[in-house]
Amino acid sequence: MILTRRRVMKVGGGFLAALVTRPAFVWADDIIEVVMQGKADGSHVWYDPVGIHVKPGQTIRWTNRDPGNSHTVTAYHPEIFDRPRRIPAAAKPWDSDYLLPNESFSVTLTVEGVYDYYCVPHEHAGMVGRIVVGNPSSNETAGAADADLTPLPEVALNGFPSVDEIVAKGIVHSV
Repeated sequence: MILTRRRVMKVGGGFLAALVTRPAFVWADDIIEVVMQGKADGSHVWYDPVGIHVKPGQTIRWTNRDPGNSHTVTAYHPEIFDRPRRIPAAAKPWDSDYLLPNESFSVTLTVEGVYDYYCVPHEHAGMVGRIVVGNPSSNETAGAADADLTPLPEVALNGFPSVDEIVAKGIVHSV
């Protein structure tokens, strides 16, 4: 078999097409990277991507790439700052504590469902994110209706991409 330029291009194009048409799920062995970012003047802060769809058992790693701010990655849960539960009932909540620039935090999610999280000092600026693990049978992000819990600010509620969009796209980047 003679290796021609046309054959190399055909094989390379097929390889590229396979990468582009990858399923909406990210491979189970991959660590999903989420970056914490902010404008230099502090006027806007965000997670990127803001929405991800993963398989049970995948690890998500957040890294603070904002040189001017500390950030957290905190699950919505009554055990953490009396917040409404916005993760599956069987899942364990997490809080990264403050991450300085270039510091990271990781969590491995094994329970199927929808996980909402936020940055403690920047929730009121809309710094929230959503993870869909597996194929949840119901949207468990309604949150607890306990009047003793601190409600979510409207800007945070408006910051979550829809579960349907996350499942369809696999990854939803911040705007």
